[in-house]
Amino acid sequence: MFGTVDTYRKVIALTGPLLPFLSFFARLPVAMSQFGSVLLVAQTSGSLATAGIVGGTLSAGQVVCGPLLGRLADRHGQRPVVLAAAAVNALATGALVAGALGGLDTVPLAAIGAVTGASIPLIGPLARTRSVALAHRAGADESVLGAVHSLEGTLDEVSFVFGPALVGLAVLVAHPAVALAGAAVLVVAFGSAYALHPTAAVTAGSPAPARAAKGRRPRRPRHPRIVHAVRGSLALQGAMFGACQAGIASLTDRLGVPGQAGIVYAAMGVASAAVGLGLGALPARIGLRLRWRVATAAALVLSAPLLFTGSLWSLYAVVTVLGAAYAPHLITAFALTERAVASERLAESMAFAASSLVAGQALALAVCGRLAEEHGPAGAFAVAVGAAALCLALALLSRVPAARTHPAGAAAVTAAPRESYAGR
Repeated sequence: MFGTVDTYRKVIALTGPLLPFLSFFARLPVAMSQFGSVLLVAQTSGSLATAGIVGGTLSAGQVVCGPLLGRLADRHGQRPVVLAAAAVNALATGALVAGALGGLDTVPLAAIGAVTGASIPLIGPLARTRSVALAHRAGADESVLGAVHSLEGTLDEVSFVFGPALVGLAVLVAHPAVALAGAAVLVVAFGSAYALHPTAAVTAGSPAPARAAKGRRPRRPRHPRIVHAVRGSLALQGAMFGACQAGIASLTDRLGVPGQAGIVYAAMGVASAAVGLGLGALPARIGLRLRWRVATAAALVLSAPLLFTGSLWSLYAVVTVLGAAYAPHLITAFALTERAVASERLAESMAFAASSLVAGQALALAVCGRLAEEHGPAGAFAVAVGAAALCLALALLSRVPAARTHPAGAAAVTAAPRESYAGR
């Protein structure tokens, strides 16, 4: 216990206490935008189909443009990219609210939704990149790097619990438009504060590679196969999220308590966050390959009871326990990405990993909603179990390098002079 606290103290000493606070609130708009946009459009248009289309284009924009924002951050630094993205996203979110309230047609609303998703500053992946750069610059050992990933994963999980909860609260006391307006305020205030924090100096960017004599740029470093395997695993994890959402919504509706769906899903997120934070206590000698295999095996074993769940309390129990397998997989996947990619492509790779998760979730939601209608909750939950089985197969069949594929944070270490952020 004391060793874990001491490890996290080392992480906070690297980042300063303010950076995790800022990055947490800057992540909330990501969790609020899609849910809030669906509720807003559904209420103003009276059409769930229109709401689904707008929510889908918002997700598509994030999936397609997230890695591009990461690449721009690698090239030009996080500060200008996040500041620009936060400004565009706030304007696009405001336009979406105004368009929905004004009765705009589906196609223009969907277009605005796509811009809103495309401009979401992916603070989670960028914060991981910045914290890792700080750790490498300080010469931190693998236990501290593991704690960095655990802390960032926990902040992600908590944001995806509180984000929809804030939307639900705003809808309860006011209107979905208030929730999206709040997301716009958060992205401007905390996204900008995150971008302007002094630690941004360690992610100042790398210049574009010079052209060779024949006018060709040198090839960018290629990713090893493990990076693509991890992206596939994260897409399958997203599919588990989407399938669980659809199955939970279907079962709670069948039981006559549809309002419990969000609370059940939140319970899974709370359990995941708690276990993720505790993952920092694992010693570095328990390698990433073993962690990946154990986490995916646990997800398969713990998701199987979903197929036989028929009451509200059993659903709470199964889903809460299942949440304990999610954070270890996500944290390990991002840690594997950080270990395998070159530092000058880290932000792009982290964003691509996050986009894989979103893509899997969006696709599963679209498919599992229909399955739940035709075959009941078990139809959706079967997809979650199948995705878990494929995750385990990837973990068992993929070759995980025993050491780092690239030098640890070479670009990040030289990006800025050493400085203490403990008081910031």
